[in-house]
Amino acid sequence: MTQRATLAVLTAAMLLLGMDTAVAGGIGSNGTQVSKASGNSSGRILQSRITFNVKGAIPSKDGGPITSTAVDWEPPACWYEPYWRAKDFKTYTEANWSIYDSVGGAPEGVADDKARYKEGRPYKDFNVDKNDKGMWWVAVTNPKMEDDPAAGNCTRDPFWVDNGKNPGVPQAIDTKTLAGLAHQRTVVPPTKISLAPDARSTVNAPTWVWLDKGAFKPVSVTASLPGTGLWATTTAKPVSLHIDPGTADAETLPSSGECLINDDGSIGEPYARGKAELTPPCGVRYLRSSGDGTYGLEATLTWEITWEGAGSTGGKLPNGTFATTTEVPVQEIQSVNR
Repeated sequence: MTQRATLAVLTAAMLLLGMDTAVAGGIGSNGTQVSKASGNSSGRILQSRITFNVKGAIPSKDGGPITSTAVDWEPPACWYEPYWRAKDFKTYTEANWSIYDSVGGAPEGVADDKARYKEGRPYKDFNVDKNDKGMWWVAVTNPKMEDDPAAGNCTRDPFWVDNGKNPGVPQAIDTKTLAGLAHQRTVVPPTKISLAPDARSTVNAPTWVWLDKGAFKPVSVTASLPGTGLWATTTAKPVSLHIDPGTADAETLPSSGECLINDDGSIGEPYARGKAELTPPCGVRYLRSSGDGTYGLEATLTWEITWEGAGSTGGKLPNGTFATTTEVPVQEIQSVNR
């Protein structure tokens, strides 16, 4: 029987047994957001057991997910994960076989499934004699990448893996995969910069740009697979701010437009009286008036992503960025006749 038919059987049996196939979500005991991913295989929703726990991000309409700086990197579109204990898989599948029998016969391929899972070719009675010694693994699809062509690459039928054994299957879930999925769900607050002067900048005079100490804190996402001991936590930390003045008639300060984070966690330097003629460590100098309009100053914060996981695994993932635009009016220098 094909994977399409097999998963259709499983989904129908899930409904028969009253199991929920919808995406689940809730609030964890520590008040952080917890959600479950779901996968779409062969046109049917098969809920993944992976949970996501987010810490450090304050929900905001102006915030959002980060964009990876690596154009050749993306999290997995599908994977295999331990899903069923043997007795549950048997109940699930045989219930569906019973449905087919009650309506006049099973579709083509069910006989192959009975041979595969029940009659010893290669599994006997769904491995119920090993119920607590392993699990059935299934293919699930990343719900954020259902339309990606790679989402169809996980085509294996459900297969058995003993506890503690490496499945030896490409795209089998592991801590690095979990880290990639957590990276994809990293949401950061908006990049709200401070400007001086804050009402209207002046042509050829520096506009100071800064982020106060503590304005941004690390954001972490933990992805875990309950009952398996598999988990991975990604942590995003702000490391630099890039300034794009929104017009070619401007100079960034420094010239690269890249403002590094200070030792105390701030970026740039707050403006104060007496600094009007000084060059700010982070800012912009507009060379032409914006007239009756404004220039869209884009501030892009770069977040460095690291991860750690079960079994002393860990490493770095591609940095992420998040941009916010501030409209800046720029006026000509006002002269005074005496």
